Amino acid sequence: MTSVLLLVDVQKNMLEPPEPVPDADAVGTAIKDLLGRARSAGATVIHIRNNGGDGDPDAPGTPGWELVHEVVPGEHTVDKNECDAFAGTGLSGLVPEAATVVVAGMQSEFCIRETSLSALRRGHAVVLVRGAHATYDGKVPAGETSQAVESELHAAGVSVLDPGDSLF
Repeated sequence: MTSVLLLVDVQKNMLEPPEPVPDADAVGTAIKDLLGRARSAGATVIHIRNNGGDGDPDAPGTPGWELVHEVVPGEHTVDKNECDAFAGTGLSGLVPEAATVVVAGMQSEFCIRETSLSALRRGHAVVLVRGAHATYDGKVPAGETSQAVESELHAAGVSVLDPGDSLF
């Protein structure tokens, strides 16, 4: 099985002060462990970076825009301007046609949701890693939002697996 790990918007503005997502430490640890497992397995790793607008905490060139994890030789970085990481980027050319796409990162109800659904529409098997995606509190607590996204994506055909499951 060919697997591709998409680390979506794992940027400093989401996981580090001044305004990290709730449970940033746990989510950050889950993502770090997942990245280590993907690298050890020889899986393709693609870092997706959101380009926010002027004044946004993830505006290009700002400290918040920077990726949390170093991109090592052989890995790719894709900059995006929309929630769907495939839209207007070269991402589809980096993901082999028959690859399983493993998704982790930020924010559950926006970029994680849209990128996962887009990968499904492109015919990929998609795995969302429970505990390795997050968002901010809104009208409902962040954890509830992430769980609702997991349920929605599962109903659409995404496998929702635990970080310790066989992913690569």
